[in-house]
Amino acid sequence: MEYLVTMTTRVPDGTPEDTVEDIRTREAACSRELAFQGRLLRLWRPPLKPSEWRSLGLFAAADDDELERVLASMPLRVWRTDEVTPLSRHPNDPAMEAGSGAKEFLTTFTVSIPEGTPVRTVEDTQAREAERAQQLAGQGHLLRLWALSGDGRALGLWQAQDTAEMQAILTSLPLDAWMSVQTTPLTRHPSDPATVKD
Repeated sequence: MEYLVTMTTRVPDGTPEDTVEDIRTREAACSRELAFQGRLLRLWRPPLKPSEWRSLGLFAAADDDELERVLASMPLRVWRTDEVTPLSRHPNDPAMEAGSGAKEFLTTFTVSIPEGTPVRTVEDTQAREAERAQQLAGQGHLLRLWALSGDGRALGLWQAQDTAEMQAILTSLPLDAWMSVQTTPLTRHPSDPATVKD
């Protein structure tokens, strides 16, 4: 299974700087080891507020208990709270790796089909959505797609040159008229397994 984990760290006031640096160094080493094991797949930083430490991690684990053991093994856990979102395979997921040169975005979609919409219209729109997802994956824009719990909810990982291009991509989706979308721009985390070289 895959999980999206929002990790928020709050260092207690008065903690010596050398203690903070020691734990951060051990955290980076632990992240490299978890990546080597195939447990930590990606790591990003969402937009941050001043003095905020927050990361988004894509983890793989057999189940919730194994994920908890993985998260508990990370040194920053002593100061960190984790919000876990289990992810399921989405039928339009291209399962591609991130490329370089573009910005990444996470999107949370909620599809609400208007009451009374003919079944044939829904089926045709969903078929066009799947085709468009394949096109966007082939162009390197859609990297991953997961189903979230709840009807009509999905999480997407995208690449685009900027926010305007990302918005144009989302507007091009056949389900756009029926979707509400929350978009989070991402920056690479220094310990992201996709960019860390051995």
